[in-house]
Amino acid sequence: MKPAEEHILRQPEPYQSIMLYVRSVIMKTLDVEEKYSYKLPFYYYNKKSFVFLNVLRGTDYVDVVFMDGALLETEFPELQDANNRKRVRSIQIKRLEDLDEMRFVELLKSASKIKLKTKQK
Repeated sequence: MKPAEEHILRQPEPYQSIMLYVRSVIMKTLDVEEKYSYKLPFYYYNKKSFVFLNVLRGTDYVDVVFMDGALLETEFPELQDANNRKRVRSIQIKRLEDLDEMRFVELLKSASKIKLKTKQK
């Protein structure tokens, strides 16, 4: 089993189910490479860090973090800047029912197009 998958399986519910579902949507939508970086599941698109999953201490949601999310804010207002970050934006999922899969797939596809255009800093 991969370290990223092990990390997800160690999470308590409902985070585990949310992370497994988000992971499956990411992996069936795009040709990504799953890695375990900074003690978190990261997904690389075109060899560049693209999105990662995190449960921040003291929160009650899974943070699905897009590396170049700031470039998507206009088209996807559900992206939030929770920690006053420059480039990174995220969606926060408290329950599986909160995730609109079709909208999430649109977000993934738009983010992948941006990732192809931008260079990793």
